[in-house]
Amino acid sequence: MNYIKITAENVDKEHICCAMSGKQSLVKKEWMKQRFKEGLVFYRSEERGKCFIEYIPAENAWIPIEADGYIFIDCLWIAGSMKGHGYSNDLLAECIRDAKEQGKKGVCILSSEGRKREFLSDPKFMAYKGFTVADTSDCGINLMYLPFEPNAEPPKFKDLAKHPQIDEKGFVLYYTDQCPFTYYWVPRICEVAKERNVPLKTIHLTDMESARNAPAPVTTYALFLDGRFLTHAIQSDKKFLALAGVKE
Repeated sequence: MNYIKITAENVDKEHICCAMSGKQSLVKKEWMKQRFKEGLVFYRSEERGKCFIEYIPAENAWIPIEADGYIFIDCLWIAGSMKGHGYSNDLLAECIRDAKEQGKKGVCILSSEGRKREFLSDPKFMAYKGFTVADTSDCGINLMYLPFEPNAEPPKFKDLAKHPQIDEKGFVLYYTDQCPFTYYWVPRICEVAKERNVPLKTIHLTDMESARNAPAPVTTYALFLDGRFLTHAIQSDKKFLALAGVKE
């Protein structure tokens, strides 16, 4: 398999394989354009399909972590017919090589306790590749890392991400444009929430500082209910109504 590196020079003409539509792609690409100057790297398979890795220096990652000197993997996603061919190994190996060449302390990524969860890395695969758990949030989302030196200080969550909670009642959603699926689904749950009189407040995180100080370990999508972190999984309108206890 050959891979393409998406850069500021080619992003407008290249396909972004995590987007479902043209409009989603444009929003994601605009977010990426701002991040390239901060060290964002995006590799995808030459063949079309969901097969890519996105990573960035951890100091510039849009999540509340303290991981100076590390590379943070935003997303490593292989799906559908792309699975089972070793592409995850290829992309992860390139990220590790790049991180070492940059003189980084190691690589870190979000995962979960036990089974794999949507939009998070597979904990079993990451453990197989040598990653261990550096820190754990109260909601079962882990920060895993692969240090390049035995004495490297592990990365960790900020307290507000380690103990996610807010003071507001009803549903509160924090989200960013980092994941293009939010462009499609957030307006839809807003629409059904309004139609069914479900209290929902959305907070669109549009800058790094806001994201790095958000009250959740995941900022692409963090849904709270009555102050309690509920899920990081992007909800369809039907799933959201089910969470709200509304029968269709």
